[in-house]
Order: sequence, then C-alpha cells, then structure tokens
Amino acid sequence: MDTFQKAKDHFLAGIQKLESGALEEAEREFLASLDLAPGRPSTLTNLGATQIKLKKFSAAKSTCKEALASDKNNSEALLNLGLAYKETGDLITALDSFKQALMLDPKSSKAWSNKGSALRDLHRYEEALISFDRALDLDEKYYEAWTNRGLTLNDLGRHNESIQSYAEAISINRNYVDAWFNKGSIYLALKEFSQALACFETAFEINPDYEYLLGDLVHSKLLIGDWKDLDEKLLRLVKQIEYQEPVSTPFPMLSAVDKPELHLATAKLWANKQYPRNTSLPVIPKKNHSKIRIGYFSPDFKDHPVSFLMAELFELHHRDEFEIFAFSLKADNAGGVVRKRLIAGFDQFLDVENKSDQEVTQLSRDNEIDIAIDLSGYTQFSRTGIFAHRAAPIQVNYLGYPGTLGTGYFDYIIADPTLIPPTHQCFYAEKVAYLPYSYMVDDSKRIASEKILEKKDFGLPDNTFVFCCFNNSYKFNAELITSWAKIMLKVPNSVLWLSENNKDFKSNLLIAFSSRGVDPTRLIFAPRVELMEDHLARYRMADLFLDTLPFNAHTTALDALKAGVPILALTGEAFAGRVTTSLLKAINLPDLITNSREEYESLAVELVKTPNKLDEIKKRLQINLVESPLFNTQIFVKNIETLYKKMYEQYQEGLAPEHLTI
Repeated sequence: MDTFQKAKDHFLAGIQKLESGALEEAEREFLASLDLAPGRPSTLTNLGATQIKLKKFSAAKSTCKEALASDKNNSEALLNLGLAYKETGDLITALDSFKQALMLDPKSSKAWSNKGSALRDLHRYEEALISFDRALDLDEKYYEAWTNRGLTLNDLGRHNESIQSYAEAISINRNYVDAWFNKGSIYLALKEFSQALACFETAFEINPDYEYLLGDLVHSKLLIGDWKDLDEKLLRLVKQIEYQEPVSTPFPMLSAVDKPELHLATAKLWANKQYPRNTSLPVIPKKNHSKIRIGYFSPDFKDHPVSFLMAELFELHHRDEFEIFAFSLKADNAGGVVRKRLIAGFDQFLDVENKSDQEVTQLSRDNEIDIAIDLSGYTQFSRTGIFAHRAAPIQVNYLGYPGTLGTGYFDYIIADPTLIPPTHQCFYAEKVAYLPYSYMVDDSKRIASEKILEKKDFGLPDNTFVFCCFNNSYKFNAELITSWAKIMLKVPNSVLWLSENNKDFKSNLLIAFSSRGVDPTRLIFAPRVELMEDHLARYRMADLFLDTLPFNAHTTALDALKAGVPILALTGEAFAGRVTTSLLKAINLPDLITNSREEYESLAVELVKTPNKLDEIKKRLQINLVESPLFNTQIFVKNIETLYKKMYEQYQEGLAPEHLTI
C-alpha cells in the first residue's frame, strides 16, 4: 500500500471516529494521516474541529492556522479558528475570523450563526439577532440557530419570542436538549416554575447527563414544593458531583445539600468550565494610591435585597481614604428610588450592562481600581467573566452569594467566624477576610412604617400564636415541613404565616401539612408587599420566626430581628446554613440557636408554652437592637474599611493573600 493510500485510510478512519464521537481516536487518526501526508487542508481542518471538541483550543488554533497557510480560502478552517478564539475569550478575534469566513462564503448559515454567537457574547444583541435571522433565512431548519436566536431574544427581554424560537427548534428536532433546557431556564427566570420543571423533566428523559440540568430540575421542584422522587434525584446529584461531573450550577446546590465540600466541588467545576482564568490582558502594574479605589460590581443596584442592605455603606465610606466606584451590570428599567439614591452615594456610577466582560475589565483597570468586589457571585445576571480577566489586583467575593466561587482568581471572601470557622477554611477557594460580629451590613435608614396594623389586616386570627417564615420557597423541604407539623400539632392554638411565593408551592404545601395531620386552614399566606417599610411593619404581627435549613433566612432574618421578632435558628454546616446563627450571636441571643432538629422542635414548643421566657427574649432583642453592633452601620463601615486596608497593605508589600482578621 502506498503512502498516499495509507494517509487516506487514516483520514477516513478519523472522519468515522469523529462522527461517532470517539474524539481522541479521531485525533490520533488525523495526526497519523498528517505524518504521512503533511499539510493537507482537509485533514488539518477536521483535526482542528476535533481538537475544539476536545477543548484543546491552543492546539486547534495552531492546526487551523496551518490549514489556512495551505489554503487561505478555507472557510471551514476560518470557522474553526473563530470557535477556538471564542472559547478562549478572545471574542474580537473570533468575530474577525467569522467575518472572513463569510467573505469567502456569504451563504454559510453556520458562519452567520457563529458570528451571531460572538456578537451575543460581546453584548451586541441587536446585531447578533440580525446574524441569526440571516442564518435562518438561508436554512430555516437550522435548529441550533433557532436556539441561539432564543438566547439572544431572552437577553433583550423579549421572553415570549424567545420561547417561540425554542419551540421552533424543538419542532425541527424534538430531541434537541439545548432547546428544552434553555426554554426551561426562561420559564425559571419568568417564575413560571411548573412549566420550567416540565421542560427540565423532558430534557432529563432525553439526556439525564446533560450538563447542569439535574441541578435546575431539583431547584425547580423545590421552588414549587414538589418533593416526590426528590431524594432519588438528590442522591444522584451528590454522587455525580462527587465523581466530578458538571450536573449543577452552584446556586441550586446551596438549598439541595448542607455539605460545604460539595458546594466547593460544584463551584470549581462551574468556574473551571465556564469562567477559567483569562490571561489575554497584561498583568496589572502595581500602583500606590493615596486613596484606595474600591469598585463594587453588581447587577442589583436597584430595589433588591443587596442594595437595601448596602446603600448606607456606600454613602458612609470615608472619602478621605477611599474612592468608591459602582459598576452596574444591569440597568434599572423600573427607575426605582433606590437606584437614584445609589447613584448619588457613589463617587462614580458606571453603567456597563452593554459592555463585554473584557471591556468592563479594561474600564476597571483604566480607573485603576485597587479592590474589585463582586456582590453577585453565582446569582442571576452575575458576570464572573469580568473577574476571570482580573479587573483589579485584589478581587473579593462578598454578600450576594453565600459560598465560595471556586476560582483561583478571587483572593478573598468576606465572612465572620461563625459562617466560616477555621476548620472550614479548606472548603473555600478564597482566603477568608473575617469581620467581627456578623458579615451582614444593614441600612439604618431602613425602618418600619408607623401604620397602626392589626392581625385581621393580614387574615391572622386574634389570640393565636403566630409562627412565621417569609423565606423563598426553594428553602423549604419535606424534612423541614415534618418538623413544623410536629411543632404545630403540639401547639394547637397556633398558625403558620408564610410568603405566598407561587400558586403551585401554596397548593403543594397545603397538601403536605394536611398529610401530616395539620389542618390546612392553619396556614396563612402573605402576598408580596411593595414597600419595604410596610413589609417590616407587618412583622409585628408575628410571635416567632421559624428558620429553614440547609439555606437559612438571610436578609429575611435581619428583617425579622430589626422588626423585633425572635428567630429560631437551626445551624448547618455550610455558609448558607449558618447565617441566622451568625446574626443571633451578633445580637447576643444565643439561646435561640439550636444544633439538631429535635432541639429545634423542642425549643419552638417550649417558647410557646413558657411565654415569660419568650417575652424576656423579646425584651432583650429590643435592647440589643440599640446596643449590639449588628445594626450599627457606622461600626460596620469602620470594620470593613479596616479589612480593605489590610488587603491593600498585603498587596503593596508583595505578599500573597492570607486569612485576615481585625
């Protein structure tokens, strides 16, 4: 057999392996073919495509460039080169490659679609939409383009059109999991949780190992209080995370399991795959500023719990020592009062929603930000990619996300000794910067209204003990409901006051309590209250807040205490399950902290049956609201600024980040 034929045989074997998904074998076959017949453009092009699928992006770039050196009109090689650049975060170069491919082949629907994807990642959504529409004009059956179009429409807030695009993709290929998953994600964002769950369950039937699907499926079930078959799903979720399989984004894990080691593993898997460290920008040169420049990054500079808590902190920062910048990752289309206050409270307020991650990073560097603080973590509309590019010499994870981000480029997480005891530091990728008392700040201007309220205004019966919990529905679970049912059965003259959350949750919860022997009429559901001062005022109708685990009340717990309502805590292992315990220690009410379900249930009943004890706790709470440091914003500002100075000194001295205390 001559050399040419051997090369051809290896090439054809490579094509066969590539089509069957045996990628490593395909790569070997293409390399063997090139050893015998170097420089063949078709072999190099297919090798580049294989290396992209194998995520060997550096090798793929070299291969594609070699293919183009042999044939400068190789549009397929240009497409592959663009994909390799896109996957490594160099979106401008990727876009240029796709444009060159289109110059060679303007009727390539694939090139138009890839161009649209690059434009979308650059936050140039309207241009991206034009590209996807062009791809679909050329091939109306191109279901991947329909799905990418759906993603872009969602970015533009055109949710119904987005859902329709996914429906088009599904009508062409019912087994296209991406479309089912993305359709479910939109329903999730729209708070149409049952429809989201239906999409995720269909996707799970098609491919139960689809990346990040199982976590969202579990989260959707928790959101509507559908706990049937949940134990089986949770067991699978835990095992797959333990086997290093990317089956959940980080946030759903916080309410799924109380295991900080699994939260770390999930965050690492997510960060390494979605937001790896990006070194395309140069190392930041060291500067020594007379005032430390603090950049707060958030999509929640609006009517949102993060801003409700932090508004006064931004205002009280000492301007003789600090310059304070806001990087707003999302506009406030509602034009709320909080946004206006925040804009006034920063030295500079930068709206960066329509900038790419790299552009935001460069803007931060241009402003010579010393400490970049991410206030969103892995919550909705977060932009971790900004920090992957290194927005500042010091990068900090604080407040918005109760756990580690699992990266190698966040230097610190701000916490307190209760949230992350020294023995738990190993579960955090960041070094821990410890605040005394509690990590949570509050705005002292956030006060309850003076309206005269009565229980009947909220459908609550008089002369009845009112347990309450205004937590989000995903924080509830079957084990918790069993504990609450036991408590209520032992305290017959009581009701449970809950946030309405959503209609499916309400319906499922009524069934759950009824099946445990509790009359469902004893559950009173509270609709959303628009004004914060009215929300705080209505807490006065409650006698005792019952907390959740593995995901505690956070802002909700602070609200309850601020309104004078004691909160019964059950301490967990992970950050999300230790927040209420932290708050109770900070306000000097340790007698409300429990460490087992049995202790939790027993203390709840005891507090009802010994009203003098509960009255004494309420009196102490009222005194401690004034005397303890928890609600003293001035003390908090001083403490967090001391931490910032320590971080800055550590950096200026050329030392690596280390655990900090003050």
